[in-house]
Amino acid sequence: MANKTLRYISTKMKHLDICMMSTLGSREELHTRPMSNNKDVKYKGESFFFSLSDTRKFKDIQREKSVTLSFSGEKGLCIIITGKARLIKSKPILQKHWVPSLKQWFSDGVDTSDLVLISVKAKVIKSWANYKEGNIDVE
Repeated sequence: MANKTLRYISTKMKHLDICMMSTLGSREELHTRPMSNNKDVKYKGESFFFSLSDTRKFKDIQREKSVTLSFSGEKGLCIIITGKARLIKSKPILQKHWVPSLKQWFSDGVDTSDLVLISVKAKVIKSWANYKEGNIDVE
């Protein structure tokens, strides 16, 4: 297994928009759903996703901060990020990560009622490219 760097992961992630986010439910069952990082991929070990606070993922994260993000791309590229999530409601931080295409889901922009930003800080990153495994121990 080859060691990779955050810089390497960042160059790969800038081309990946959709990931699958897995959270742990109240009965210790996994819940997985597609999420868009909205091309906010100047990756330095933290991923950002917009959501609403009345969703299952919000409730799951309130209960258990551990999440997994799974990205995939061309030529067997897979990136799996295991990390800790935090829920952000600070309007200046929401504005920092806002992009116009989000209006299709959140019509009132950063003023959308119950809007929240989910930040996932990586603990471990595993990658596969051309079917060769790489590992980054972030902590």
